[in-house]
Amino acid sequence: MKKQEKTQKTKERILAAALEEFGRKSYDAASVNSICEAGQIPKGLMYHNFKGKDDLYLLCVKNCYDEMMLALKAQPFEIRNAKEGLQSFLIRRQKFFLSNPCYTNIFFNAVLQPPKHLTRELTQLRSGFDEYCSQCYLAVLDCLTLRNGITREMALEYFLAASEMFNSYFQKKAEQNGDYRELIEDHEGRLSSIFDIMLYGIAKEPTEEHYEGSCQERSGEAK
Repeated sequence: MKKQEKTQKTKERILAAALEEFGRKSYDAASVNSICEAGQIPKGLMYHNFKGKDDLYLLCVKNCYDEMMLALKAQPFEIRNAKEGLQSFLIRRQKFFLSNPCYTNIFFNAVLQPPKHLTRELTQLRSGFDEYCSQCYLAVLDCLTLRNGITREMALEYFLAASEMFNSYFQKKAEQNGDYRELIEDHEGRLSSIFDIMLYGIAKEPTEEHYEGSCQERSGEAK
């Protein structure tokens, strides 16, 4: 076996062990020692091929996004209406998570519990996924009649801001000691209703008659 092929196989073996480690644990809980023990890899050999824990973690996150994007793009995003489009996106995303539990853990740890010193690198790795999500959101928005004064760009910005707020809410929950798998299920379970609220709001806009009636009722209560 040529030296180049041997080196490549060694890197693949180390990466497989790292994917297993980060696929079960958070960044903080994972360790180079555990990766080396699980893959039966001498520590010196690991450091000969990779700089260390950060290098391996970022490579695992990159693999996660690469595989996720391949799965999501395997079927064209064709929709007939907004609700159907969002459901299609969520179903494909959830199918990927069900089929790839290691990547599921890596994805949600990177989103909900990212190591702060790697924020810039993680943001760059996530850029392709974010761009794909934006294109899906725009396709959904094209199925809707937007309110007067609301542009596609404004609506997309609202979608992205609301998504970040949703993730921030779960970041705070992740900081508490609890069942991480249950947290992931809760996150995914709520996405559909959150997207529905983002599209259609939480209340019907009152008609003039309804508004006047409500005001009269409150006025009567005040007396």
